[in-house]
Amino acid sequence: MQEPHIRSRFDVELEAVQARVMKLGGMVEAALLDAAEALERRDEALADRVRLGDSDIDALEDEIQNDCARLLALESPAAGDLRLVLSVMRIASALERAGDYAKNLAKRTLVLLSMPPVGSSGGAVRRMARAVVAMLSDALDAYVARDAARAEEVRLRDHEVDQLYNALFREFLTYMMEDPRNITPCMHLHFIVKNIERVGDHATGIAEQVIYLVEGQMPGRARPKMDSTGLASG
Repeated sequence: MQEPHIRSRFDVELEAVQARVMKLGGMVEAALLDAAEALERRDEALADRVRLGDSDIDALEDEIQNDCARLLALESPAAGDLRLVLSVMRIASALERAGDYAKNLAKRTLVLLSMPPVGSSGGAVRRMARAVVAMLSDALDAYVARDAARAEEVRLRDHEVDQLYNALFREFLTYMMEDPRNITPCMHLHFIVKNIERVGDHATGIAEQVIYLVEGQMPGRARPKMDSTGLASG
């Protein structure tokens, strides 16, 4: 009679780390959606909660990185497992950075609350945030399923986020030209949507890590980029 397979300590610990990565992803997605909602509803308490909650995201990412470093140091994983641990570390880092952008969105929202709203910008920003969160969610689902095709689909959606960003940038320029009093709030709004666009880049990076994990190499062709403004994020 064949003995049941006994899972190694490495497998058990790595599974626990990956579960924490998914928890981290959920925290980041919630922070982004809450920050966008706070902007649209002009909700100071919600924006402040997002700002303060970033420390929990940072702490969990630190825990994941420390656990991965310990696995690398103590377990000397073989090539396939090594690739998996490195991917986990990179995905966790990308999620933490996305969390920073959610915090920045909340901080700028708190500033914008002292100014009159600009058109329907809050709703437009929230729609863009939802599109980016959908990318993050799908990239993480692709990671769990080890689905390179789904990851590639996420990767190619980045240009849609770039298009949304470019459209909002032009809209903010119009508001600023129409009324100089709109310049300051529109500059804050521009940095908000630029940060959201950067989250799309990190979602794309996670998708590329999934492809690396499944296929053993990064995607060979560059993804299309459509940021036509030439401006950096703040």
